[in-house]
Formats: sequence, C-alpha cells, structure tokens
Amino acid sequence: MDSFSATGSPQQALQNPKEDKITEQRLNLLLELTNEVVSNLDFRDLLRAISASLRRVLRCLGVGVFLPDGDGKHLRICAFDVQEGELPPDFAFPVEGSEPGEVFRTGTARITTPDSADNIRQGAPLPVGLQAVAFLPLTNRNRILGVLGLGMYEERPFDDSDLSFLGLVANQIAIAIDNALAYREIAELKDKLAQEKLYLEEEIRSEADFEGIIGQSSALREVLQLVETVAPSDSTVLLLGETGTGKELIAQALHDRSRRKDRTLVKLNCAAIPTGLLESELFGHERGAFTGAITQKIGRLELADHGTLFLDEVGDIPLELQPKLLRAFQEREFERLGSTRTKKVDIRLVAATNRDLHRMVEEKQFRSDLYYRLNVVPIRIPPLRERPEDIPLLVKYFTQKYARRMQKKIEGISTASMRRLPLWHWPGNVRELENLVERAVVLSRTERLEISIPELPDDSLNATPASIEKFDERERILRVLKETKGRVGGANGAAERMGLKRTTLITRMKTLGIDPRKVL
Repeated sequence: MDSFSATGSPQQALQNPKEDKITEQRLNLLLELTNEVVSNLDFRDLLRAISASLRRVLRCLGVGVFLPDGDGKHLRICAFDVQEGELPPDFAFPVEGSEPGEVFRTGTARITTPDSADNIRQGAPLPVGLQAVAFLPLTNRNRILGVLGLGMYEERPFDDSDLSFLGLVANQIAIAIDNALAYREIAELKDKLAQEKLYLEEEIRSEADFEGIIGQSSALREVLQLVETVAPSDSTVLLLGETGTGKELIAQALHDRSRRKDRTLVKLNCAAIPTGLLESELFGHERGAFTGAITQKIGRLELADHGTLFLDEVGDIPLELQPKLLRAFQEREFERLGSTRTKKVDIRLVAATNRDLHRMVEEKQFRSDLYYRLNVVPIRIPPLRERPEDIPLLVKYFTQKYARRMQKKIEGISTASMRRLPLWHWPGNVRELENLVERAVVLSRTERLEISIPELPDDSLNATPASIEKFDERERILRVLKETKGRVGGANGAAERMGLKRTTLITRMKTLGIDPRKVL
C-alpha cells in the first residue's frame, strides 16, 4: 500500500510542459471551483458538478465524494460520476476496516489497486479496466470533512501531476463542503426559529384568553400541590382526566414552574391530526420524503428541544407509530422522515389522555413499554362534578371574560342560576360550563345574568338546599358507579375514585336506595 502527500503549490500543479490542453483544463477547473465555492451553497449540486468535471479533465473512470453519515460509522456517497454503471443508492464505506475509512480517520491520502484491497469494493461493481484508486482526505481548518475518491484506467495510472492537482482540488472541495455545511446549519436554525415563532404566535392567539387555573376546592388544591412538587424535575408526567377538565392548563403550569420555563412549551393534540400526518407532525420531514412534501418541515420534537413537549390525547397514537416515539423518548434521538441524519433532542415530556391506557394495554391497543415510559408521575385531574364548590368562581370568571369581550355590562348572576348549576353532572366539565356561560352572556338582555341548563327539569329551581345536596350526591354516586361498571371497592373502584372508604360508600348507597348491580 502506497501513501503520498496530496500537497503542492499551484505552480507545481500547473508547471507541466506536456499536455498544454490538459493544463488549461485544470486551470479552468480550479477557477471554476473557486467561483463555485463563493457562489454555490447547495453542496450536493456543487459536488455533482465537480465530480463530472474531474472525471472529464483527469480522464478517469469515476469520481466520488464521500461524507460521514449521522452515526459517524460510515462514509456515504454524496456525489458520484462514473463512465459506466452506478453504485447502489445506499452505498457506504465503513469507517473501520476500509481504505476510504482509513483515510478519513488518519487524514493521509492513499493509492491502492482493486486486487490488493477488496474492501474498496464493499459489494459494489467496479468499472472494467480500473487499475488504481486514490482516496484523498477533504480537510479544512484542521477538520477532516470527508473523502475524495478517483479511479484510473489501466493505461493511465496516477502521476505526480495528477496528485499535486488533486491536492488543490481536495482543498477547494473541503472549503466548499465546510461552507455548505455551515450554511445548512444556519438555514436549519433560521427555519427552526421561524417555525417556532409562528407556532408561538398561534399559541398566543389561541391561548391568550386563559389567565390561570380557577378554583379553591380541596381536590384542585391537591393537584396543584403535586404540580409544585413535580415541576422542577424533568420526570415525565401523565395527566389523566376527562375531556374539558383543564389538562392543558395543568401542563402549562408544570412548564411555567420548571427549569425550562424560558424555553418553548410545544403542544400537540394527537387526536386532532390525521393518522397519516401524525408521524410527520411529530418528527418532521425532508423535502421529497413523500408525495406532497414539497418543503422541509421541522417536527414538534425538534421544536421542543430544551423545552417541554405536551402530547394531548396520547391514547390516539396509532400502534405502528408507538415504537418510533418510544425510541425518541428513551434515546432522545430521532430522524426526520426521508432523512438518515440522527438528531438529538433534550425535552421534558408531559402527556395527557382521557382514556384508560391500562385497559388499552390489556386489550393490546397500546404498547405496554410506551405506557410505562409515560406513566412515571401520573396526575389525575378531578372532573367538575367532584369539585362543585369551584363552580361559582368559574362562573364569575367566565362571565367577566365574555362580558368584556362582547362589551356588555353584567352586574351579577342570579341566585337561582347559582343554585341550579351544581345539580348538573357536567359531562363536558369546565369546557361545558364555559360554553354555557358564553351562551348566556350572548343572549343576555339585562345586567343580571340568567344561566339555564336545558337538560335539568324546571322544578329543580324550587329545590331546597337539603334536597339539592341529596340529589347531587345520588347523581354523583350513580355516575361513578357507571364509570366503574358497578365495582364499589378495589383498585380504581367507585369508593377509591370518590375518596371514600368502601363501607362509607355502601352506607350512603343504602340510604339513597342505590343498588350497584342495577346501574349498568
């Protein structure tokens, strides 16, 4: 195996009295390279043009430019021009145990022959008549960026003029690659910042009306105390609760109290994105990755780097996507669709669902390993019916909010309305209450707001406080029993959900005439 130094001055490369035409071509090529380096930052187009020009000027069989891939273990072809045949589209040299890999590791150029080094073949067909192959390091600012490879005919091996010229070419190519990589990194960062700005502007527009979490009930206070405890850590949090309970506000509170509060909270509702687009929305894609991918897209994982990612409705993530998501959470790395470049991310994950993930795991509808990865710190958000004392505060808050927005003067809420609201079981929770108040403000013609619930009977307005409490308690027990399918005790039974002892709940059911076997 011969080694050589691919160095030399322009005078040495060009002061060859023979082959004046070739000398002129080489000079023109160097001039062309210099112009391209300062004007063309799309290095793939540049490298393709360089490869074709080198093969023509040096009259060689083939020219290739190889750059390290994302894992740093292979040199993958980025540009190739050959007289006949072609390389496989996924062709790559291992850095360990190959001629170009050795050049990349040591920074020393090498010339070899196919017979003496079968490892340059790597399963790829070699051009007929190939006698010698040269591999040169592409070095700039003491960094080895890749390898330039050239193959020569039997009747024309490499000579000193070729090697001196190739040293100059390699230097120019290295400068071009370094500039292009720097430009790409800047362009990607600029694109990321632009998309992050757009995302934040959309979030501000959609979330500016939420001023905080409203309520003073013991159930809500327990949740907020847990948020205060968990927020400073980077542990994954799983928010459990029915739709409309305010899981997104709790996620915001977790982020605001974390060490990542100065970075982005990126939100994604997995149920709101079509299944076919969810992978792209999470991981991003390169241009041309699939039909319709006309531009590069940065995914939510990348946007949330060094911040918090809030995935709402994780129970709707399709099974086929869950392994890739699990890897991203565990290894903190992923690839965009259509890319082989591995990206590292540092995110704090907050997930939420209104579904029973444990049951979904048992029914093979959700991966157990992903479930355990999400269920590190579970926080259950109580439904509105379990904190009826918060209803008056919420009603006042929403009334003021929509009165200001609609420029209406609302002095207060009728006593009858306030007595009636706790009687409803609020299947839509806080979101349902907010919509109900908004409708009442829109329809109001007086300064005293009347809020009606069409589903409640009119005679509920004449109920006494005692009958209201009895009615509310009975309805609450019936609802929880339906949710647990009549199961009173045990894990996740009605007693546990209501925060009562099993014997206490049984006594109350007997008093109210409730038979758990008949609630289904």
